[in-house]
Amino acid sequence: QVQLVESGGGLVQAGDSLRLSCAASGRTFSSYAMGWFRQAPGKERVFVAGIGRSGENTYYADSVKGRFTISRDNAKNTVYLQMNSLKPEDTAVYYCAASLGSYYVTYEYDYWGQGTQVTVSS
Repeated sequence: QVQLVESGGGLVQAGDSLRLSCAASGRTFSSYAMGWFRQAPGKERVFVAGIGRSGENTYYADSVKGRFTISRDNAKNTVYLQMNSLKPEDTAVYYCAASLGSYYVTYEYDYWGQGTQVTVSS
């Protein structure tokens, strides 16, 4: 099993950038596909981005494609989400997640962090 802890959230203005980090415990981090999800107030949690075990393959929601970049450092047991050109509609709690399945199959993510708040003001 893997434990996940997110960090890096905060309050920024539209157009700013922010980088989220997710530190994973355990020695088998590279066995997991990793992803980021977000949940806006009053809405369901939705997929944002996923990355394969080696870091070579990535997949993005259309709403963030071209603005967000997911990456991972298996030596540091950490996955990142670089968020550029932030918009007010990006405001949400962002969750890190791990999957023993495919990085692009969103319902296979079984392990979750506690979330970090990102607020983008206009």
